Amino acid sequence: MRTRGTLRLATRGSALARRQAALVADALEERRYEVELVTVETTGDQIRDELIHRLGKTGAFVRELDERVLEGDLDAAVHSMKDMPTEQPAELVTAAVPERGHPGDVIVTPDGATLEELPADATVGTSSLRRRAQLLSERPDLSVEPLRGNVDTRLEKLLAPALQAEHQKRTDADKERKGNVGDDDFEPAYDRTVEEWFDDRSELERRALGREVETAYDAVVLAQAGLERSGLTHSVEYRELPTSTFVPAPGQGALAVTAPDGETAREIQSAIDHPRSRVETTVERTILAELGGGCIAPVGIYAIVQGEHVHATASVFDRDGEESVTGSRDLPIETHAEAAREFARDLADRGAAALIEAARENDGSGTDGVSEGDKPEGK
Repeated sequence: MRTRGTLRLATRGSALARRQAALVADALEERRYEVELVTVETTGDQIRDELIHRLGKTGAFVRELDERVLEGDLDAAVHSMKDMPTEQPAELVTAAVPERGHPGDVIVTPDGATLEELPADATVGTSSLRRRAQLLSERPDLSVEPLRGNVDTRLEKLLAPALQAEHQKRTDADKERKGNVGDDDFEPAYDRTVEEWFDDRSELERRALGREVETAYDAVVLAQAGLERSGLTHSVEYRELPTSTFVPAPGQGALAVTAPDGETAREIQSAIDHPRSRVETTVERTILAELGGGCIAPVGIYAIVQGEHVHATASVFDRDGEESVTGSRDLPIETHAEAAREFARDLADRGAAALIEAARENDGSGTDGVSEGDKPEGK
């Protein structure tokens, strides 16, 4: 029954994006709104093989959704906060920041190994500049290789080599078993047939068995919130990475609802905005905007409200994780935005600006203003 009007929300079409939009829709429906989710294909979805950090300053996964909203076709758009450019059109506002999910990263391996337990020269998959630099800072011996796709795809690429090798061994064993029918002394290598083994596999594992292997990854690094929202935490072995060393991307784990400045935006804010999450992500994005690192440099920024202060931690690396500028500061919550700018200026003076400029010169694209390229789904 329609009670407070229908809101049409733009979302990307990926499984994770629609799950995240559904979280927003559910929250609004609890406040007696009718909600319709409208899928919009974005440039980032169309360009499958290009690394995210080269998709441009306007936000490969954001721009088209917001354009549809500004054109009046839709009422609001749901984004992953860390996808969003630090600059928005003047007529557009962040109407709501719902309660944030887990902000940190996880490392996923076929056998549950920790980062420290990975063998020398192990191959780790990520297309995030930040994660690459942080991994190499902790383990310079690692080989960090690009990895794109949604969460399911990334996990399938990780699981495929071991599963396919196991499938081949069982297939060979089945052939041997069939060739020794009637031999009372023959002992099969496996108690179950390859068909029975396959039937026991999860849907994720079955898809991995059919995937062509281009790179054999020993591990992949993902956003924990993306793994959780994809419903895959029970399907893989993962370990949380500490936010103290793997400082998350600004806004990681948070969602943002954008809308034209006006009554609808105010209603959405009143219904589902989470003040603490808004303060924390405002601090993170303010520091990012002041530093100007955007998608060019490996930048991690994490803020958490602690009483009357917001504890902010930031780390800026060169692309190989060999140099870094890090710092933490307690910012007064009453003046958190201005205090965040002051903290960023201090980081810049301490060498962060030089690292970002060097990254910009090496990149050669001149883009700026987009938060970290961890996408499409790893959020």
